[in-house]
Amino acid sequence: MKKFDIRKIKLKAVNLGDIDDRMLLVNLYATQAITLVIGFSWLLFQGRDPFSLFRPGDGLHFLYWGVGLAAAVIVMDILAARIVPEEANDDGGVNERIFRNRPIWHIALLSLVVAVCEETLFRGAVQYHIGPYWTSIIFATIHVRYLKHWIPTGLVFCISYALGWIYIRTGTLLAPVIAHFIIDLVMGLVIRFRREA
Repeated sequence: MKKFDIRKIKLKAVNLGDIDDRMLLVNLYATQAITLVIGFSWLLFQGRDPFSLFRPGDGLHFLYWGVGLAAAVIVMDILAARIVPEEANDDGGVNERIFRNRPIWHIALLSLVVAVCEETLFRGAVQYHIGPYWTSIIFATIHVRYLKHWIPTGLVFCISYALGWIYIRTGTLLAPVIAHFIIDLVMGLVIRFRREA
């Protein structure tokens, strides 16, 4: 039996064009699974029950905050798309590749998976230690495809900060998860149906 040698592992930069759609989806789901595992582990390490963070509390105020923030972000994004040149919003084609040929149910599933996984880690675990400002800097940084242009990076930071703020305001992760889900779903549907027009 051949012995595994970690020193023989070589990392290679991969161009988005070199990855087929199936592998892009595998990478997306894998990174979200890792994000969720890290988030849950971090919350357990903090001595906090991850599931309790999703309790709605009294009333539906979390729903109003989540839907309200999503609506504000969508309006802001539509306005920005009309004002800002298209090349200043370029993400390297990642969002196009992810959403353009997906059925609606898959866009909804992707949006839900991303919202739950990222909010569990960033709002649930990271924000608990370093607050919404620094969490939003990290959140914007991991969305590396936007870092080439300051406008989308700034928007991701602002959206992240707003997600953190509504989490503090409502006391439940349901508010930022709902907002994140609606934002990603609507943007995914816009990409999906804009391509067909």
